[in-house]
Amino acid sequence: MKTQNQRQVYGETLLDLGRKNKNIVVLEADLGKTTMTCLFEREFPERFFEMGIGEANMTSFAAGLSLTGKIAFTNSFAVFAAGRAYDQIRQSISISKLNVKITGSSAGLSDFGDGSTHQSVEDVAIMRAIPNMTVLVPADGTEVRKMTRKICEYHGPVYMRLNRNDLPDVVPEDQDFEIGKPYLIRDGSDIVIYANGIMVSRALQAAEQLEKENISARVVNVSSLKPVDENSIKKFAAGVKGIITAEEHSLIGGLANLITYILRGSGIPVSAIGIEDKFGQSGHDYDELLKAYGLTAENISRSARELIS
Repeated sequence: MKTQNQRQVYGETLLDLGRKNKNIVVLEADLGKTTMTCLFEREFPERFFEMGIGEANMTSFAAGLSLTGKIAFTNSFAVFAAGRAYDQIRQSISISKLNVKITGSSAGLSDFGDGSTHQSVEDVAIMRAIPNMTVLVPADGTEVRKMTRKICEYHGPVYMRLNRNDLPDVVPEDQDFEIGKPYLIRDGSDIVIYANGIMVSRALQAAEQLEKENISARVVNVSSLKPVDENSIKKFAAGVKGIITAEEHSLIGGLANLITYILRGSGIPVSAIGIEDKFGQSGHDYDELLKAYGLTAENISRSARELIS
C-alpha cells in the first residue's frame, strides 16, 4: 500500500497555496524543518514569521495578521499548539472568529522518541471544547492535501492535527473533502467502525481480518470532529449489531465521546478503542507505542467479536 507523510504533504500544499494566494502567511515556533513550513519559508521569506519557542506570542501575532486580511497558518507540535497557546486561541481567535488556521504537528503518540512531554493525547478534547473552533483529523496524506486546501477557503478558526510518520493511503484521490462530513471507506453490515487519523487504516485491516470470520465491518472516516453531520453518523449506524470507535487520542473528549453522544439512546452496544486516562511515554518506534496502548487492528477485531457474541 502506498504511504505518504502528512507533514511533507502539508508543507508542499501550503507552498502551492501560497503561490496562488498572496494573503497566506505562515508562522512558525522554531520547528520549520519538522512541520515542513521550511518549504514556504524558502520561497516566501517575506510572508514567513519565525516566532521562536513562543507559541502564545505566535498565536496572538497571527490574530493580528488576520485582522489585516491575511490567512494566517500557525505551526508547532500539537501538544504546544493546542496547550501552550490555549489562552490566546480562546481569547484572541475563537471569541472573535478570526481567520487563523492552527496546525498541530507530530500529534498523538507519533513523536515516539520524546515521550509524554511532546505527545498530545488531549489536544482534540481541548480544541473541541472551544466555541467557534473547527477540529479536523486527517486519515492520510491525500486527505491532508484536500483538507489544507479546504480550510484555506473556509473563513474562521480551524485546528488540524497531523501525524509525524508515514501513513498508508486510505482516502480515494477523487473523493472531495467537505468540512463536517463523515466518509464511508468500506461498507459492511454487522459492525460499524468510526475512526480517524492512523486508526482508519487500522480499522480497514481489522475489517479484512473479520471478513475471514464472516463478520462484515463498515468503516467510516470521521476526520471532521467539529462540526459533524449527526444525521450521517446515525445513518451509518443503522442496522448494525455493534459500534466501535477508534482514535489515537484520549477516550475523554475525543471521537468516542462524540459518537456515543450522537448515538445516545440507540440501544446498540459500543466499544471504544483509544488511549486510557494516561499520558504517553517514550518508545523504540511508533508501532511499539501503538501496541502498548491497544491501538491495533487486532484490538479492533477482538472488540468486534465481543460485540457480535
